[in-house]
This record gives sequence, C-alpha cells and structure tokens, in this order.
Amino acid sequence: MAAQRYRRKVEAILASADIQIEGNRPWDVHVINNEIYERVVAQGMLGVGESYMDGWWECEQLDEMICKAFRANFQQQIRPLKQLVFTLDAHIRNLQRRARAFEVGQKHYDLGFDLYRAMLDQRMIYSCAYWKDAETLDQAQENKLDLIARKLHLEPGMRVLDIGCGWGGALHYYAEQYGIEGTGITISRDQYERASELCGDLPVEIRLQDYREIDGHYDRVYSIGMFEHVGYKNYRSYMKVVRRGLAPDGLFLLHTIGTRKSLTRTDPWLTRYIFPNGMLPSAAQITRAAEGLHNLEDWHNFPQDYERTLMCWYDRFENKWDELRNNYDERFFRMWRYYLLACAGGFRAGGNQLWQIVFSPNGVSGGYESVR
Repeated sequence: MAAQRYRRKVEAILASADIQIEGNRPWDVHVINNEIYERVVAQGMLGVGESYMDGWWECEQLDEMICKAFRANFQQQIRPLKQLVFTLDAHIRNLQRRARAFEVGQKHYDLGFDLYRAMLDQRMIYSCAYWKDAETLDQAQENKLDLIARKLHLEPGMRVLDIGCGWGGALHYYAEQYGIEGTGITISRDQYERASELCGDLPVEIRLQDYREIDGHYDRVYSIGMFEHVGYKNYRSYMKVVRRGLAPDGLFLLHTIGTRKSLTRTDPWLTRYIFPNGMLPSAAQITRAAEGLHNLEDWHNFPQDYERTLMCWYDRFENKWDELRNNYDERFFRMWRYYLLACAGGFRAGGNQLWQIVFSPNGVSGGYESVR
C-alpha cells in the first residue's frame, strides 16, 4: 500500500507538468525500477538525479522533461526532511569558507582534461557563450570574449585581473588581441598548470590561489563563471576584494548565473556530484553586496544563450564518449548527461538567468554606454 501511495504522489506531480509514466512522448518517463517512487519522495531532487545515475529510469528527451518539471515547480512539491537539513546547514555554516576554497577545483575542474577538451571550444571557455551572429561554439565563445572586452573598454598596456581564469583562454585572447597585461587566479591545479603553459610567452601571470588572497592594483577586473562558487555569506567580502584592487577609474565585469529568488543553498544533487559548495546569487544579493562599494553601470541578461551552450556541450560530450569511456565509467556518463541536460532544461524553463554586470568604483565620466 505504501508503495502505491508513493507512486500516486509522484504520478500526480508529474501529471501537473504534463509528464506521464510510460507515456509515448519524448519527455515522458520510462521506469525500470519501481523502488524509484519511494526514493524520490524520501530524497527529492537528490533522489531524482541519483536514481537516473543508477539506471532506474529513462527519458528520451531529458532536457525537455526537466524543463517541464521545473515550470510546474516539481522540486518545490517534493521537499523531503533531508533537504530541509541541507538548507539549515547552509544557514549555520559558511560552506564556501577559505578552508574549503580548493574543494571544487579538486572535485570538478581537475576531473580530467580529456573530458573538458572533448566538450568545450578550442579556447576551453567553460561558461555561457554569446550566440549573436554565431553559428559555431568557437565563434560564440569568441563573441563572448569580445563582448566583455568592449564592455570593459580594454586598451593596450592595461593591467587586467581575471578572477577564476580557467584554462587561461580568456587572458590569452585579451593579451594577444588587445595587448593587455594579465593576472589570472584559479583554485584548480590542472587549470593553473595548463593556463601557465598556454600564456607562457605572454605578459600574463597565473596564480593558484583563492580570491581572498588577491593583491595588486588593476585597471580592469572581470570574473567569468566563478561567482557561483563564492557563497552568499561571502558576497560582500568578494566585492570588497575587487574594490580594493580596482583603479579609481577602473571597471569590473561580473559574468554569473543568477536566480530569480534569494536562496541560501542550491540543488542538493548538483552540490554532491558536480559543484561542491556551489550556489547561485540573486540580483538582490549582488546589489546588496556591492552597495556603497561599486556603482552599477550596466546589467545584461541572456539566459537563452546558456541553454544553447549547454546543448552544444552535451552533443560534443555524447559524440566523444567512445573516446572517453576508457577513463570514465557508465555511471559517470549518466551523471554528466544528467548534469548538462538538466541545466539546459532549467534555463529553458526560465528559472535561471545569465548576467553580465558592469560596475565602476565612482561612476564613469560622461556616462557608461551599454554594449551588446
């Protein structure tokens, strides 16, 4: 009887999202292990993701299924006690404190260069591309880098800081194309070593360090896809670090995923398997953190571009799986597939945003002209 009750509950919630169990549409769910219903009710979204990794259910168009589920607030309708404990833990502890800063580097960015090489563009840019007037991932990522350069008004000889420099692709591009002198920081040893090699012949320094250890003074500062690791308890400190190092007439660009509502934790499955201690900021959290430190000059939102980027990453990952499978098992494949397609579905549903925000310390003389 209990098993039937769990099944009816899950079926009812999915039905509200126009998703059927054993339906014939691409976004309908095929159940392989009937224990999934109790697992989902007991564990919420963590159970959904883990049971997919374990092969308990299948879906032909997983991204669209997740999109429909998000639009129907599936994750809010199934909120087990474990999730409430997880939220309370995020309130009590600073999950992104200095002692844990390198954890996401070790567990995510150091997974294997072959994985990211297969999935990403030729410059290895692991963040949302800008698809305006672009047909390929390579062009869309270069468009994004050029968009940031134009927003920052980069000029030769400028000292530029990249907070979360990845494998060095952005700094390499700006040093070659715009003649800047750059400093990049990362909490990933693999990124540090490869970025150092890539930029070895350029006026670029790569450091393996936490953002709280930044020193020096810079004409421009940018951060592309790193703020998601900072944590709400540290947003103000982060903004202070940037303000301390930015020239009085400088500019700071923040490129980050955002959420519509201020939260203190993120999806428990993503935290456990993909981004340890990660969380998404809201607009209110960002502006509160910047209040009195930075002038807001421009706010650009293009979430639809991240859906397309994620689907492109997924296609490349899927196409290269036969070459990767010697280094990763089938459970990893299902985990990575769920990660990319669930995130794409989340952006398609409108739940997540993608922001580029430009700040200045004291305002821009003559005004700041928005660039798109």
